[in-house]
Amino acid sequence: MKSWKPFFDEVAKKDYSKSLHEFLNYEYSHQTIYPPRRLMFNAFELTEVENIKVVIIGQDPYHQPGQAMGLSFSVPSGVKLPPSLVNIYKEIESDLGTKMRNDGDLTYLAKQGVLLINAYLSVREGQPLSHHREEYDLFMIDLMEYLDNLNQPIVFMMWGNFAQKFAKYVANPEHIILKSVHPSPLGANHGGWFGLKQFSRCNEYLVSKGVKPIDWQN
Repeated sequence: MKSWKPFFDEVAKKDYSKSLHEFLNYEYSHQTIYPPRRLMFNAFELTEVENIKVVIIGQDPYHQPGQAMGLSFSVPSGVKLPPSLVNIYKEIESDLGTKMRNDGDLTYLAKQGVLLINAYLSVREGQPLSHHREEYDLFMIDLMEYLDNLNQPIVFMMWGNFAQKFAKYVANPEHIILKSVHPSPLGANHGGWFGLKQFSRCNEYLVSKGVKPIDWQN
């Protein structure tokens, strides 16, 4: 996480940072919050700034026991695949002609340079969007602006209306946005997810820039 230090040093100076820290201290001591606090910044721990090739934005962590691990869409090995991840794997298989294992841990992608970030880094048990707070919104804007100032090629995969709200912060000509509906059954099963070949398109862009592609197979 060393390469993120300049970013987090700047964040620490912001008013929202102190407010958010106090809120999280209270919530983690009085409620059941996911992910475990030690995993809140897992995405930043696993994907160093200079290695970022892809950014995948989720909304907030899974809110049931044992699921959230600080990476958007990811669950620990041995945990049943959530419906959205099932559809992600189906599209990877169809797009790339590969076979995915029944393992929802996406750490292998994070280590390749896929920043798997939730806009809200925490949630109360059983209460989706319970940590939808202005402080997190401000943090996410700062993060998007920081990412867009990086000059390495980056593919932003924005799935669904929530993620696409952040498209306006991507202006760097070295960066591209791939949009689709959300991979949840509610969205994907009505068109706009399957058959878009986002994963091969992502790799084609990276290769065109002289960057090693992502091995999406787990």
